[in-house]
Amino acid sequence: MTEKDYYELLEVSRSATGDDIKKSYRRLAMKYHPDRNQGDKEAELKFKEINEAYEILKDDQKRAAYDRYGHQAFASGMGGGNPFGGFEFNFGGGGFSDIFSDIFSEFMGGGAPRGGRQSYARHGADVRYNMEITLEEAFTGVEKEISIPSSAVCEECHGHGTADGKEAPVCPTCHGIGKIQTRSGFFITEQTCPSCRGKGRIVKDKCKKCSGEGIIHKEKLLKIKIPAGIETDTRMRISGEGEPGLHGGQNGDLYVFITVKPHKLYTREGGNLYTRVPISMACAALGGKIEIPGIDGEKIELSIKAGTQTDQQVKIQDEGMTILRSKRRGDLFVRFRVETPVNLSARQKELLEEFRSISTDDNCQPEAKSFLNRIKDLFKSAA
Repeated sequence: MTEKDYYELLEVSRSATGDDIKKSYRRLAMKYHPDRNQGDKEAELKFKEINEAYEILKDDQKRAAYDRYGHQAFASGMGGGNPFGGFEFNFGGGGFSDIFSDIFSEFMGGGAPRGGRQSYARHGADVRYNMEITLEEAFTGVEKEISIPSSAVCEECHGHGTADGKEAPVCPTCHGIGKIQTRSGFFITEQTCPSCRGKGRIVKDKCKKCSGEGIIHKEKLLKIKIPAGIETDTRMRISGEGEPGLHGGQNGDLYVFITVKPHKLYTREGGNLYTRVPISMACAALGGKIEIPGIDGEKIELSIKAGTQTDQQVKIQDEGMTILRSKRRGDLFVRFRVETPVNLSARQKELLEEFRSISTDDNCQPEAKSFLNRIKDLFKSAA
């Protein structure tokens, strides 16, 4: 993977539209295409770099990840200090496409790449798995065992689909290309080879165990490690755990889509947690202490200041969520809601009436005093 800036490689600004990026890519691809620069190593390297850059910037999700994290967003999940072990975060679809085929098709009028036979190997399909976890599990990290429908390479034929377990012979019709062309004057038409159905080889004697498919269908159990601090809509890629490749091809990848369930007490924004706590009128007026459960399972003691009003908020530092790839935690924000008592007893009503009768000091109700002053000002201006 190149370390050069992808926007500079494609000669576009960071605010460029998708069409701008595509146009610039086509122009540069034509300029540095190997067929036009035979033996030029620098042009060959440039061609590879612009293809890599285009694969990222043409995809909105990959582009967003690159804009935020740079090349690190697509760094290998194995080693290199990556805290996710064998996992990689993936913000788009599968792996890089065959750029050479795309260029050839677009600029040369279609057809198979120059160079002869089509590869007999087939890359395995990617697999998607949707996983729900609790907010507590997102805080601590968790290991989950999942069962997914999968396939395995047939042991009898080693994935070739043949009775003898060897590679099938090359198709005599298309000579292993998988396609046939017919020419009529200046026009060339191309179609999938009817003999091998595009595979490039013909299996005459099929493997009895897999019926010539090269794979056996079954369920697969996997243990997935979810890192602490993960957020909803994160996609994790587990390399090689998708569908198996055929005829010696690489396995596909498993993509785990994470959803964090709503919590009964807390809402989350990044590393911070938010909650609303009801307090009694007496507690709000006189002050006091209450306890709430923290996301880590420990109790958090809150001190209520005398005169606390509805919607007043306090911040409790380092009591929020675990921050991904960090030992730090976010903050907890608590907003108070003062509750008016209901279903009062006769004695409670008597005491409140007495309180009301002696509550003549405006300092007891500063917001009400401010409101009445604004009303007086309005009447004066109207007069």
